[in-house]
Amino acid sequence: MASPPAAHNPTEVQMSQLVLPCHTNHRGELSTGQLLKWIDTAACLSAERHAGCPCVTASMDDIYFEHTISQPSASPAGQRDGRSTLGVGQVVNIKAKVNRAFNSSMEVGIQVSYEDLCSGKHCSICKAYATFVAQGPLGSKVRLEPLIPQTEEEKIEYSIAAERRRMRLVHKDTLKDLLTSSPQETELETRDGSGAVPAERTRVESVELVLPPHANHQGNTFGGQIMAWMENVATIAASRLCHAHPTLRAIEMFHFRGPSQVGDRLVLKAIVNNAFKNSMEVGVSAEAYGQEMSVSRRHINSAFMTFVVLDQQGQPRTLPMVAPEPGDGERRYREASARKKIRLDRKYVVSCKQTEVPLSVPWDQSNKVYLSYNNVSALKMLVAKANWALAREKEKVRMYTLEEDKFLSFRIEMSVCIPASRAFSLLSNLRRRHEWDSHYVSAELVQKVDDDDMIYHVVSQKLRNESKPQDFVILASRRKPCSKGDPYVVAFRSVTLPTHPARAEFTRGETLCSGFCIWPESQEMSKVAYYNQAMPGYLTYVTTNVAGLSSDICSTFEACEKFLLKNKEDLISRLQDF
Repeated sequence: MASPPAAHNPTEVQMSQLVLPCHTNHRGELSTGQLLKWIDTAACLSAERHAGCPCVTASMDDIYFEHTISQPSASPAGQRDGRSTLGVGQVVNIKAKVNRAFNSSMEVGIQVSYEDLCSGKHCSICKAYATFVAQGPLGSKVRLEPLIPQTEEEKIEYSIAAERRRMRLVHKDTLKDLLTSSPQETELETRDGSGAVPAERTRVESVELVLPPHANHQGNTFGGQIMAWMENVATIAASRLCHAHPTLRAIEMFHFRGPSQVGDRLVLKAIVNNAFKNSMEVGVSAEAYGQEMSVSRRHINSAFMTFVVLDQQGQPRTLPMVAPEPGDGERRYREASARKKIRLDRKYVVSCKQTEVPLSVPWDQSNKVYLSYNNVSALKMLVAKANWALAREKEKVRMYTLEEDKFLSFRIEMSVCIPASRAFSLLSNLRRRHEWDSHYVSAELVQKVDDDDMIYHVVSQKLRNESKPQDFVILASRRKPCSKGDPYVVAFRSVTLPTHPARAEFTRGETLCSGFCIWPESQEMSKVAYYNQAMPGYLTYVTTNVAGLSSDICSTFEACEKFLLKNKEDLISRLQDF
């Protein structure tokens, strides 16, 4: 019997656009501004399908362009910088769907690809996440209905959307922390900056009059149009530094601070904040005012764009240095360096596939938010997987396994007579794990990152045939439910700390993904599930000792239940979150 078709997401919007000459720039490449218009349109239509009312763009997350879209004649091989090309007359395909609805805002995921009509080839251009806000009469907020994910992919995106939302909210604090902990001297003070180009020479200011064709169906300036205008002035600023035609590589979060309407004048400003060896950051902002003589201007949008300049072989050229202006210019210069480090760390940690993430990633101030994101999202992805197979059931304890790629994962669950918040509090505290887990000898708290993330040095028992005990440096990240139906989450992964290198008396162990999810079943009952993704080197042992291993795991989990029941009324642990 054929399997039933996958449920269709009612918010999904598919858009296919034929690339015409009016959509391209002087190099025959699809204009990034035009692409941003199409992306914003598709995302808005998806958001409004779910909301059932007008929606406005609140932000557009970082966008990394994997391919440029240009005519095949743009280079002899039809490629630039190893990137596939697309000519006029071919197709851009955009798919957008709501990943999750919060109170009055929702996250929309967008996938953009192009299609070569002659060869049938399809290739990814970029992925993006946009936040939209539903608006009622007179701009009032609308409370949204929750979205119910159907497929495994939708459940993963739904679960991780809460983590991406958390990253957006703390991004400014992350930048501030990094600037505080970084040296104050600029790159010009550590390198020969005698040939540096004054940043003032790259400054661009341009004004646009918002006309009816620039407005959306609500009468406000179309968000995609604002983004296109911003990309235009940013490109001009970048060109003034390098005296060449730059290529846009990445955009760091468009943030819409307020609306503008037909008749408004938009002042668009751009300047090169910093130039690195092969790339430059351009800061761009948009301000609006209503009348020509009006003095007050409303800051409605800002973004940072990264450009490169490609040579004839499609390789990034070396760029001249930038001499920042005193005061604000120097601040922007330092912030650009910090953003570059955050961007590289984030792209490395967040965009890695689970099978590609190294076991232990160095922890520091610049990547702490993204390591926490990766820690929690990896566990949530594991939780959302289908095809878990029941391997053993002993009284109330059920053990499941999942074989996928190079990993063998375990899930052990049971129902316990304890409020979910109490179980969360007790299981979050690794310093008490030795009370129920015989594999743990001790767990020392070495760094409190924040209220939700802690780093522990854990010592465990010796493995079979090993002469020394194992030790781990573990990042423990915990999350309370974002909305009804979400579990409490406690995620663990290995990190490296300079203060705790591997030592001769221990065998340094590593864990890629493990942790607890706790679902309330009633006020006094909870379903507690533990997940662990076994490393490739552990598979030989596992496959030859499944019976003994499952018995050991079930016994440990039974001890965990006794620990929870014994301590659920403990007033001390009731007051302790960690």
